[in-house]
Amino acid sequence: MLPGFHSPAASFDQPFEMLEACHDRVERTLRLLDKLVRHLDDHGADAAARSAARDVLRYFDQAAPHHHADEERHVFPAVLRSGDPSLQAAVQRLQADHHAMEALWARLRVVLQDVAEGRCQRWPDADRANHDTEAGVPAARRSEVEAFLALYEQHIALEEGQVFPAARAAIDADSLAAMSGDMAARRGAAPPAPSRAE
Repeated sequence: MLPGFHSPAASFDQPFEMLEACHDRVERTLRLLDKLVRHLDDHGADAAARSAARDVLRYFDQAAPHHHADEERHVFPAVLRSGDPSLQAAVQRLQADHHAMEALWARLRVVLQDVAEGRCQRWPDADRANHDTEAGVPAARRSEVEAFLALYEQHIALEEGQVFPAARAAIDADSLAAMSGDMAARRGAAPPAPSRAE
């Protein structure tokens, strides 16, 4: 079986905790994608595979772009302003990662969409024109999945190990409140209540 997953909501009052909670959801979704590949090898695009494909599509089509935007708008600029060459290089790598992730996802989502909608039993070798009815994931497609998983793993480690701590130190209370409000607004959520320091 390939069940979906549920995750407790994080609070916009604490934007860095929200970003880290998003990383937890990314990692769960990536594990689901990895399980889906193995499930397709054994069972083809059965009902469980179609459900898992829909869960992966939902996360990377909807939540992941918001998460990347949070980082690009608030986290990365704060660290780039720090003047630390090693941190600036880390941010530039993370920005390049976002572009690479978007390109890989654009290829993966086409096939996941076909699996989710029952249009194919396996991932096609080269293009969508020739859907084989044999179950399984060809090596070329598997390598794209593996690259996607590895890219996110390294990306999250760099963010949580270096860039998030530097951004936390660089962002003042007013900027943190603006970050919280922006993150909520782009998701259509109510803005966090302003803190009242008496």
